[in-house]
Order: sequence, then C-alpha cells, then structure tokens
Amino acid sequence: MENIILIGMPAVGKSTVGVIVAKRLGYNFVDTDLVIQEKEGKLLREIIAEVGPDGFLEVEDRINAEIEAEKTVIAPGGSVVYCENAMKHYKEIGKVVYLQVSFETINKRLRNAKSRGVVLRDGQTLKDLYEERVKLFEKYADVTVCEDGLELEETIEKVLASLN
Repeated sequence: MENIILIGMPAVGKSTVGVIVAKRLGYNFVDTDLVIQEKEGKLLREIIAEVGPDGFLEVEDRINAEIEAEKTVIAPGGSVVYCENAMKHYKEIGKVVYLQVSFETINKRLRNAKSRGVVLRDGQTLKDLYEERVKLFEKYADVTVCEDGLELEETIEKVLASLN
C-alpha cells in the first residue's frame, strides 16, 4: 500500500490518529504543519500574521506539494483542501482518508481556533468554515471515517479497516 493522507477539520485527531496508525502499519509519520514551521522558520500563526490567510495557503500548497514519502501516514493542516497542487499530489501518492466529525464535536474540541492556527477570514465563523470545508473534504476523500461518538482506539480501528 502507498501513503495514507488524513484530512479533516482541525481537532479531528489527524496527528494523534496518524501517529498510532503509522506505528501499527510500520509506516513513517509526517505532520505537515511541523514541516511548514521548520522550512519557514516560524510558527504557523506567525506566518499567517505576516502574509495573511491567502499568503499562508500559498506556502501550505507549495510545501505540501513537495512532500516526498513512501509508506508514510501524512497529516496535513485542515486548510490543505484549498490547495489544488497539494491535493493533486496527495491523490497521486496515496489514499486520502477523511476523518469526519459533526460541527458540534468540532465546536467542543476547538476552544480557541485562532491560537490553533486555524485560518478564519474576517467575519467568518467556525460554522461557516466547517460548512465550506466539508464539501472539499468529501470531494477529495477516497475513504470517509466518521468518528462521532467513537473513542480514539475505535477511530484507529475504523481507519485501519478502511484501508483494506
């Protein structure tokens, strides 16, 4: 099997689930937010403050599209679905798994969206962002795993089962 790319809203557990799935499969794990911070030498929120949301998406698109990996679970930031080059690249190098949760679950988990580096445009609510992104997650997903009401271990089992 090729790479596994986990997409979904911030706080769905892409990194947490990704690390454990990678361990179980004997794969590597890459959190692309950390790759972006390392390559840019700045925290995500510093990049966003400097270049704005659109400038950040350009950085995110470029760096995600350059990820070279084999037998790796990749956890990109939630906004990667706005990045056409990155998503085209991910569809070519792996299976895209959408970790889906309800808005209510996201709202509970995400106390302060801005401090998490979530890109909200002026006047945009978390609900607006959720509704906008869900369409894109569904568009790019090869597999959707709904994790509403599941414990972490159950989500991991569902992800592993979906890959077979």
